[in-house]
Formats: sequence, C-alpha cells, structure tokens
Amino acid sequence: MTDDTPRGPRDYVVHAGDVTRERDAVIEAWRGNLGTPDRHAPKFDWFYLHCPYGEPLVKLLRHQPSSCWVGACAAGPRRMEWRGRELRAGVLVDMAVDAQHRTLGPAMMLQADLIETAAGRFELLYGFPNRKSLPVVKRLGYDVLGYIPRFSRVLRHARYLERHLPRWAARSVGWLVDIFRDTWSAASGARGAHPSAVWSDQVNPRMDALWQHSSHGDGPITVRDTTFLRWRFDQSPAAATRYLLLGDQPDGPLLAWFACQVDGDTLRVRDFWSMDASVGVGRRWIEALIRCARRDGHSAVALEYAASARKLAHWLDAGFSERERRPIIGKWLQDVPTDMSGTIEWHLTAADEDE
Repeated sequence: MTDDTPRGPRDYVVHAGDVTRERDAVIEAWRGNLGTPDRHAPKFDWFYLHCPYGEPLVKLLRHQPSSCWVGACAAGPRRMEWRGRELRAGVLVDMAVDAQHRTLGPAMMLQADLIETAAGRFELLYGFPNRKSLPVVKRLGYDVLGYIPRFSRVLRHARYLERHLPRWAARSVGWLVDIFRDTWSAASGARGAHPSAVWSDQVNPRMDALWQHSSHGDGPITVRDTTFLRWRFDQSPAAATRYLLLGDQPDGPLLAWFACQVDGDTLRVRDFWSMDASVGVGRRWIEALIRCARRDGHSAVALEYAASARKLAHWLDAGFSERERRPIIGKWLQDVPTDMSGTIEWHLTAADEDE
C-alpha cells in the first residue's frame, strides 16, 4: 500500500491489549513514534508489567489491509487522594500512531475506545499532552484543568552569560551576580539553624512516616508512600534518582525530601514532599536544596510543579522563575459528588507522569 492510498475508518480496528500476551505488539506500535527503540522493552517491563496498582489499560490500533499494528495508547493506574477519599485515577501515556496513519480518524478511534473502557475502572483520566494534540483531546471531551509550569533557579550565572559575553567577562560578571544573589538570599531567607541534609541512593523507610503524619491537603494528589516511590524511581529504567533527606537531626524524624536527577549541570527535582507541603513547602527546605545543589557543583536547579499560588510562593521567593508551562487535561468518567466539586488544589510534579 502506498502512502497516498485512501484510508477510512473501516480500515482500522481497535483491540484491547493484554500486557502479557501483546508486549511485542505494543512495542511494535511504539517503534519510530516514541523515544528510542533501546528504551522500549525496559520501559514496558517496568511500567506495564510491574506497576503496583495493577496493569495499565492498553489499546492497540490495527490497520486491517496490512495487518500491522499502527497505534497504541494506555492509561496507567494511579492511587490518588482527593479531600480525604481515595480517587481511582489513570494517567494517559504512550499515545503513538504511525506517521502514515496519523490522521484524525484513527487517533480519535483509539482514544475514544480507551475512554469507553476506562469508565468502568477509573474515576478520572488525566494527562499532559503537547500543544499540537490539544485540539484532538478537546474533541474527545477532555478539559484543560490547569497547567504545569517548569521553574528554574540559576546557581552559577557564568554559563548563561557566555551566550552574550566573552568567556572571561562572563566568568567575572557571573561571579559578581552569584555573590549578590547569595547575599540577598541569605538576608531574605529563613532564619535559624540549617537542617540536617543527607543524600540517599534509594527510598528511605522514613518517607512513609512523613507521608502518614503530614496533611495531604484537598488534592487531588498521588499517594506518595514508599510503594509508589520505589516503583516510580528506584525501579525505573530511566535516569538514576537520589533523595535529599531533610530534618532537624540526622537520625530524627524526616521533615522533607526531594527526589532529584542530574541532567548535565542541572539538578532536576522530580518530586518532593514535606511536613508543610499541603500549604506550601517551607522556604527552609528549599534553601537547603539550593545549598546542597551549589555545593555539589550544579549550575541550576529545575522542577515542574503544578500548584496554587500559595504553594508556589516560597519557590518564587527563593529565586525560582517560570520558564514554560504545559496543559493538564482531564476527564471525569463518573459523577463527581457535590462535596467534591469546586477548585482543584493540584500537587503535580514530574512523578505524576510516566517517565
């Protein structure tokens, strides 16, 4: 079949995917459409076969004339809370359609079938589409529920100034800017003794105690216990994660943690929680993160975080600036109780996606 052969809805059939039997079919649909091929098998085995909350809901698109798998999409189960009750949620992941079949009809068929099946399993579907696919998901009944901004805090300005100045000048000016910023931060920051800060290469059991003893706010929010964190980070085939553990004493109760990954000279915060995170993680903990990142030689700290203005205030006060933002889309699959309606108090980070 040539690329200009007319195709219609009857040329395609959507199949329910079984993650055990149809592993190869899903990976075939990903090939050339999602990431790099050498990451497909490890990603599938981790996300689809070993999710602690059950198998993801998978849909496959077959092109009947060629008998080829030409598309796939999925919703991974997430354990969430919303205002004190459990919320059965599914995160939209791995939407892929071959370029030759990337017309509106097949993509809509695939997603519509996923929504229909998900209605019996999830209360909420949510995801982070790119802007090009936003019109498609809106046609399927998804709403834009908010945005997840990316924030950055520059620690060493010389690298950024080299884009506009000679290297010798950038280093000198950057050093002065760093000194000014550090002095300003020290003068305007949290008072009192610095917290104990320890790096861990794996999830620490004390993270469970912190989650259990802290307020979780109104949500929706993913349950951030060690079951989730071990699977999401320690078992993930993606970049290695280290955890900055903060408290008043090295062996005392854990009061805050940051799950971090190194990307070049940038320290990326992939997730975090603290005793006060439901109202806004304390400036004291953010400044400890910045000190540790600077001490370890990083030039910047970055994170993606969707939250209310109140929860973002301490990040902005600590010098983080918004760089860009992506939409958060969602679709309620069951009637929301009247006491659950109203403003959504998001706490979404990179951990709420699939990678």
